[in-house]
Amino acid sequence: MEFGLLGAVEVRDRGESVEIGHVRQRSVLVALLMEEGRPVPVDRLLDRVWGERAPLRARETLYGYVSKLRKLLELDIERSPAGYHLTVDPAQVDLFRFRAFVRDRDFDAALGLWRGQALDGLESPWFDALRESLHAERVAAELDRNDVALADGRHAALLPSLRQLAGERQLDERLAAQLMLALHRSGNDAEALRHYEIVRHRLADELGVDPSKPLQDMHQRILNGSVEERAAGPRQLPAPHPWFTGRTGELAALGSAGTVVITAIGGTGGIGKTALALHWAHRHLAEFPDGQLYVNLRGFDPSAGPTPPETVLREFLEALGEETIPAGLDARAARYRSVVAGRRMLVLLDNARSTEQVVPLLPGSDATVLVTSRLKLAGLVAAHGARSVSLDVLNPADAREFLVARLGAERVAAEPEVVADLVSWCGGLPLALSIVAARAAMEPDFPLAAFAGELREQPLDALDAGEIGTNLRTVFSWSVAALSEEAARAFGLLGTVGTADVSLAAAAALLDRAVARARMVLRELENAHLVHQHVPGRYRMHDLVGLYAADLPADAGTRLADFYAATARAAALAQEPHKPLPEHESGHTLVFESNAAVMAWFDAEHACLVTEQRQALERGAFDVAWMIGRTLNNYHLRRGRTFDDVEAWLAALRAAEAMGEESKQATAHMCLGADYVELGQSALGHQHFERSLELFARNDDPVAHGAAHRSIAWAAEFEGDLEKALEHSVLGLEKFRVAGSEVREAESLNEVGWRYACLGRYAEARTFCEEAMLLNTKLGHVEGIAATLDSLAHIARHDDRHADAITHYGEALALYRELDNSAELAKVLEHLGDVHAEAGEDERAREHRERALELYREQGRDAEAAALAARI
Repeated sequence: MEFGLLGAVEVRDRGESVEIGHVRQRSVLVALLMEEGRPVPVDRLLDRVWGERAPLRARETLYGYVSKLRKLLELDIERSPAGYHLTVDPAQVDLFRFRAFVRDRDFDAALGLWRGQALDGLESPWFDALRESLHAERVAAELDRNDVALADGRHAALLPSLRQLAGERQLDERLAAQLMLALHRSGNDAEALRHYEIVRHRLADELGVDPSKPLQDMHQRILNGSVEERAAGPRQLPAPHPWFTGRTGELAALGSAGTVVITAIGGTGGIGKTALALHWAHRHLAEFPDGQLYVNLRGFDPSAGPTPPETVLREFLEALGEETIPAGLDARAARYRSVVAGRRMLVLLDNARSTEQVVPLLPGSDATVLVTSRLKLAGLVAAHGARSVSLDVLNPADAREFLVARLGAERVAAEPEVVADLVSWCGGLPLALSIVAARAAMEPDFPLAAFAGELREQPLDALDAGEIGTNLRTVFSWSVAALSEEAARAFGLLGTVGTADVSLAAAAALLDRAVARARMVLRELENAHLVHQHVPGRYRMHDLVGLYAADLPADAGTRLADFYAATARAAALAQEPHKPLPEHESGHTLVFESNAAVMAWFDAEHACLVTEQRQALERGAFDVAWMIGRTLNNYHLRRGRTFDDVEAWLAALRAAEAMGEESKQATAHMCLGADYVELGQSALGHQHFERSLELFARNDDPVAHGAAHRSIAWAAEFEGDLEKALEHSVLGLEKFRVAGSEVREAESLNEVGWRYACLGRYAEARTFCEEAMLLNTKLGHVEGIAATLDSLAHIARHDDRHADAITHYGEALALYRELDNSAELAKVLEHLGDVHAEAGEDERAREHRERALELYREQGRDAEAAALAARI
């Protein structure tokens, strides 16, 4: 079965066209396909298919369409609490094949898939926007193909199509530069220069602008006979802000790349630092032929600390093509300086917290660096020769031009005095101007005087005194006053959230509304530019908006904390139903149908959970703090996030101590002991183990006591004391048998067998592991089965039963993928690679080892990564 979206929507079965029904039924199919297997909530499907023109009983109609698609195409369209989802192989969908070909730089194959206008015949606002986005992808691929062809010297063959495209897209400056280059290389400089003049006049007449710097540079290089090509480097700059205006003096102060080493652009939040930096950078792109690096350093993120330079250096080195990233800040900084040396590059470090955060990211004398920060960063100026360019508010003329760019010259010119008042009240702050302009743009038929009249009702004394923060309060209060009562209440409640963003489900819990209703309320806030849906289903506020909202009176109660605690509990139980957890109630608890859904939720919500745990501890909600720390444990293990696990358990331990619950304290000590041993802090780890055993012994809980022995056994093995590891494994097994805990018994049987294998006693090892497999299988304990398969594979390998070893490892891999346990997946991949290597199957061995190495690096497991890299 093949699905065609790059033209009229079609389905083919073994090459034969399949009837898929009328336009709305085709729309449902495409809306599901576009999510690539992710669930689509019913409300979102309705919005995509009909927009605001949904018929009566639209849900029943939708259900009918889904049912017909299932029957017509024999598709497995599943429904869950998260919505409908359709999983197909990406290779079956021409759009996904197109994107894969683009990623592989096979542009001819990619563009050959297009049959006309994408999604031809589908009509709704969502499909219109999607069609426009897909068209932009096609144009980008065409331009990239042209670059590749020109780099390969195929300018003569490319000329006819370039001429045709230039006629169709007469204002596309990148295309114009490509045509000029092809003409130049074909010996036709005169036509190239004539085309430049045509484009220059057209840009001036239609848009009132000059050609871009890259196009001007191409013109000048043809005149000078100095055209040259350079290898492409990273291109990480975000798009420039579409309504950037003014800042002539600041742009001049920034100068050019040839003279600027570092520029610290200071100014308060919302003043337009990033907009200025990006505008300057895009105007000077041609001066950085070796690439541009960009990072948001999150220096003033209210929910988390600044991004560590060591993390940024890893990302930069990977973007620069480095395959092996050294450990440690100094080593990474040195490698970074070496790689960048001699390259003409731009490095944009956005939202820096301090000079200390920036200094390791300075590449040397060859690259240009732009730094934005709310602080002056005097250390950069004093010690590193940075030029400081501080931003003030926009002058009245530039502020008016901003409104012209946003609202149109005709509308602004019709009410000059009102516009002057709006500019004055906004105090020239770009963020305030954006809010005013957005409100006016949402009501295009209203005179601007109507908005000025609403704003006039608010006191402007503080604005007259030049207090920008107070001016923002005035503008924000005006925006909030225009909201419905429900949306205004929601805005105040969102101000109580201490996280960087919030999911739709969490917002629904906070507002105590159904998800569909919460989405509508958030959409009203989005339209007022008070929140931003930065990725589908997740919302955040600009930091100044958030500060304003936080000052509003709002009683959020414990709804959000209860949502996180109860949903984290449900997620943990879905992963490990055999591990009991105390009850925690919430009317908005999510339900999880699979391990993949659990891991996806923890991935998305990890930062929010950590923040909520910290806040719960601070306000004395110790049950929430404990629950979040406990439920994150298995997730951290599966993702290999040991440092995060330590922080979560330390907070949980403080909560358990505050509650006076010794069993919970013992569990925290036990898990901290294992974490600290893994991190190389054995002495501290064993202190926690000893305290754990002491507390467990007081309440005579054999299951808990057995768990402590298991952890000590793991730590002993990690430290190389296999005899001690076996001893505590056996003690743990005995405790679980006494307690009648079959799941724990099955896990311990495998661990005893594994430690016998580590000691070279393979016959005994196999006996215990086969008993473990029988019990795990009886219980349906998938994680236990996967771990036991890994042990049996190891035993088979050392018994010279290579076929059995490969089979067992393969089965373990499948189960760990099902569980989304990337930590164990990496280890099994490495072991499987070793077995293939021993069998002389070098290609397969390298494939598995390289994937394991990739996972180790993603998880920050530097020691394992280094050891494996040395062997590959």
